[in-house]
Amino acid sequence: MSDITIYIKDREGVDHELLAPTDMNMNVMELCKSYELPVEGTCGGMAMCASCQCYVQSDHELPEKSDDEEDMLDQAFHVEENSRLGCQLHIHPEMDGLKLELAPE
Repeated sequence: MSDITIYIKDREGVDHELLAPTDMNMNVMELCKSYELPVEGTCGGMAMCASCQCYVQSDHELPEKSDDEEDMLDQAFHVEENSRLGCQLHIHPEMDGLKLELAPE
């Protein structure tokens, strides 16, 4: 098993250091839920609700947004240029050190 570290700032401004497995096909939303961070994930990771929206705070090279992710972010609140849906960010080794901040509810 190969773990990486992802840093998450929650909605109260508290920083969390999360160990993320790269061999379980998890996404950032699932990782946050496993650490009991306040991420709803109402749609179950289908890019249909934006309740896992987060802001990318580091310069990591991430996969391009899919059309579904773009469409959902077009309808969401508090969207910024660096907004992503956590359910669409699948954890892989190149994300080691990634810094994210949870978007307001």
